[in-house]
This record gives sequence, structure tokens and C-alpha cells, in this order.
Amino acid sequence: MEKLLGLGLAAKDLGCYDENPVDYPDFAIKLVEELLQIEGTRGILVCGTGIGMAMTANRYPGIRAALCHDSYTARQARAHNNSNILCLGGRIIGTALAEDITHTWLQTAFDGGRHQRRLDKITRP
Repeated sequence: MEKLLGLGLAAKDLGCYDENPVDYPDFAIKLVEELLQIEGTRGILVCGTGIGMAMTANRYPGIRAALCHDSYTARQARAHNNSNILCLGGRIIGTALAEDITHTWLQTAFDGGRHQRRLDKITRP
């Protein structure tokens, strides 16, 4: 949160606030519901591996949650897939790498073009 705020971004922490076990879908759903209310917003989800968060979030139309483990996947998730949720595995990557991935993901724009055509194919009913 400190890094996001330090970049001048508006950020909201939806929990959890301690190390007690929780059900990750509750937090993924909370973020998705908030994100879908404001067009153009993005979110970040973190759980042990990031897998459960990505699976939960991607069940919702309009959500493109990407599980990223490095800067390359973060860049591609935005540039080619226009991801609106970044999922990270807190037990998989360290703090410095998480910050680098997040910074890359936040700074990368969607390329559009042929990539939009592909996104249109995934969002069809």
C-alpha cells in the first residue's frame, strides 16, 4: 500500500489485516465487485500462490485477472491481455519482486490492435 500511495495512486486495502487463515474467494469477490462499479479501475489480489485468486476473479464477466511471477508476464498481461487484476503469490515471490511486477503492470498500457480482436473473442456471450 505504501508503494502504491507513494506513486500517487489512489488505493484501497480490502483486507485481510492479519495472518489468520481466511477464505481467499471472499476477498477476490470483494475486489471484483468494487472494480466492476468503476470503469477503468484495476486491482491487485494476493494469496499464497495467486492461483485461487485468479480462478475466482476470472469467473466474472469483464474481469481479466492475470497471475504474474515476473516483470515479463506482468508486461504481457497488460500489453496483450489488458488485464485489470494482477494476482500475486505471496508464498512464491519476495517483496522486491512483487514491487517490480506491480510497478511494471501499473506502468504498461494495453497495445490494442490485434490484441483487442482476441479479447473480443473471449468476452463474447
